[in-house]
Amino acid sequence: MINIYNEDCLEALKKMKDNEFDLAIVDPPYGIEVNKMTLGGGKYKNKGKSWDSETPPQEYFDELFRVSKNQVIWGANYMIDKIGKPSMGWIYWDKMNGDSDFSDGELAFTSFKRALRSYKHHLSMDRSKRFHPTQKPIKLYEWILMKYAKEGDKILDTHLGGGSIAIACHNLGYDLTGYEIDEEYYKLSMERLKQHQSQIRMF
Repeated sequence: MINIYNEDCLEALKKMKDNEFDLAIVDPPYGIEVNKMTLGGGKYKNKGKSWDSETPPQEYFDELFRVSKNQVIWGANYMIDKIGKPSMGWIYWDKMNGDSDFSDGELAFTSFKRALRSYKHHLSMDRSKRFHPTQKPIKLYEWILMKYAKEGDKILDTHLGGGSIAIACHNLGYDLTGYEIDEEYYKLSMERLKQHQSQIRMF
């Protein structure tokens, strides 16, 4: 079952029980003001919203670790002081960008005591299909679920963004509880998920 809420995730976390979720897979703001960045040699500039002006407060991480047994946290290299835990099990997403002006990849902290793992998947340069500036591929989330989740695990995402994880959980049969505070992104993510579900039913 996929349950998505247009709600402040921190307020929601405070109401949850200890270890309510088996795995949290989250992509919180990195605090690098991506909305002001011109990417790809000036080919693309994010517009408008200022949600990426700072990383979440310490209270967010305290609550996240309280309500989930394990975690995968994207952009953790920007907020390692708040995570406060060493890990050998980092994930490196190789975007296969070659010598372009885009970043070669992204890092995610995991709470798992296992070797660092990398995943190669090209981030399409066709941004017309992306409504969120940090929207990640569905295939990336499917790979994470296959590598780090177990059958029957309850998944938590506190910053839904483009909703890719919702589609991945639907495809692989995982229960997801997700939160997105921005109403526009919430509605677009819901529309994207419903469209995907309807296409699956057609075939």
